[in-house]
Amino acid sequence: MKNKTIFVACDTSNISQINKILKNINTKKLKIIPKFGLQFFYSKNGRKFLEKYKSDYWLDLKINDIPQTALSAIDSLKDLKNCKYITVHVNGGLEMLSAVKKKAKLINKDLKVLGVTILTSLNNKSLKEIGYTNSIKKLVLKQASLIKKSGCDGIICSAQEAVLVRKKFRKLFIVTPGIRLPGESINDQSRVMTPNSAFQNKVSGIVMGRSLIKGNIKNNTQRLIDHLSK
Repeated sequence: MKNKTIFVACDTSNISQINKILKNINTKKLKIIPKFGLQFFYSKNGRKFLEKYKSDYWLDLKINDIPQTALSAIDSLKDLKNCKYITVHVNGGLEMLSAVKKKAKLINKDLKVLGVTILTSLNNKSLKEIGYTNSIKKLVLKQASLIKKSGCDGIICSAQEAVLVRKKFRKLFIVTPGIRLPGESINDQSRVMTPNSAFQNKVSGIVMGRSLIKGNIKNNTQRLIDHLSK
């Protein structure tokens, strides 16, 4: 199971809770990497914590702006030496994606840029309300093409689209959010899947939040290990 990467969404601004999560998800049986999002990074002590954090992590900022502003945002993160993954919205366009990738490589050769496609909280009805005319599957495949062309390292998409992306882009690093253990509520997600099903779709990594950090974290982690062992 070490070849299966699990990103744990540390969705809290409470440092004590963060330390609890990091301590209790620690296991030699899985490759687990913490993911810190906007809530933590924007909090008073969040950035200070990451400056001192000694292990690899994913900074999920979903940058989406004009190229120069996106470049400045990436440049401002150059002191975060252990940040190994950063996210940008594909909606920012090819020029922004390419520029961010080039800047990331300059400030940290190990920093991987992942393009965020259609959020897993959205469905085809949601897209029509926004003004899109294509289906989610068509949009994600188009966005995957932009990610590949830009030189970015990977894509964030639901496991339902991952199988299509993998067929067309065999070497692309694919990460899927919207993952739930069997029997759990989908909450605010629309396109969900179990960990085993996602990995069967040949994803590179999965993102798990509430399934692991809500309740007894050690027990939840063991449930995940048992599930992936089946």
